Amino acid sequence: MFLPCRCNEGRIGRLCECSTDEVNSEDMDAYCRRENSTEICSNNGECICGQCVCKKRENTNEVYSGKYCECDNFNCDRSNGLICGGNGICKCRVCECFPNFTGSACDCSLDTTPCMASNGQICNGRGTCECGTCNCTDPKFQGPTCEMCQTCLGVCAEHKDCVQCRAFEKGEKKDTCSQECMHFNMTLVESRDKLPQPGQPDPLSHCKEKDVDDCWFYFTYSVNSNGEANVHVVETPECPSGPDIIPIVAGVVAGIVLIGLALLLIWKLLMIIHDRREFAKFEKEKMNAKWDTGENPIYKSAVTTVVNPKYEGK
Repeated sequence: MFLPCRCNEGRIGRLCECSTDEVNSEDMDAYCRRENSTEICSNNGECICGQCVCKKRENTNEVYSGKYCECDNFNCDRSNGLICGGNGICKCRVCECFPNFTGSACDCSLDTTPCMASNGQICNGRGTCECGTCNCTDPKFQGPTCEMCQTCLGVCAEHKDCVQCRAFEKGEKKDTCSQECMHFNMTLVESRDKLPQPGQPDPLSHCKEKDVDDCWFYFTYSVNSNGEANVHVVETPECPSGPDIIPIVAGVVAGIVLIGLALLLIWKLLMIIHDRREFAKFEKEKMNAKWDTGENPIYKSAVTTVVNPKYEGK
């Protein structure tokens, strides 16, 4: 076991290698000052024999270190009241962070799990993950994973193109389906009765959308507790049947004929009414035109009768 030296008068140091005259000299202090500094041992220690001996702290876990006692392990940045946020080690007043942490106080997590959206994308593809928190770059989107949008399409409209391309191999995303639409698990079912029903633990959306052929297709969209999106699709879309031309043409022709007959009957009725009114008017005028047939004694005929005496009636 090493025993400390008990130095003679006038000698000091761990091995009694220094004299008190040398320690108090200006040249000896110069070895304990940093370049361009007037502080001896950074004011955190004593210069003994040209070497800094750092002070001791009441808390034994707090230590000064370095050639000039310029370092310590307790003056680093803090987060939540902890040195280096409890996620790193303070070395010479600088935090050395543990893996998956960064920042001056090691308070920035590099783990992107809290930023993962339900579609499997970081911040829903609408922002960046900074220190485990989404910073939404699209102003329309909000929320912890940039999935909330008050002015956007609903869940059904948002996912219908991907459902359509994966289930029926058609639609706007047909050519980019493998790159853009693999963020959910898809299951085909025979009919609408086979779709998952409300009341299950996972949030569920029932959707009815039109495809590029104007056919209706049905699917459900849900996200489980592990953040996995699941889609169930009815394998056969409901397409409207084409119009029957013959009944339509027959109906149009029948309509035209009926309209023609109706117009003819109306014209005939109007003519009958007109004729009856004219006949009644004629009868009235005829009645008003009758006069008294009695002879007028003053009346003299304008005809003169001449008798020929030679006429014998032959």
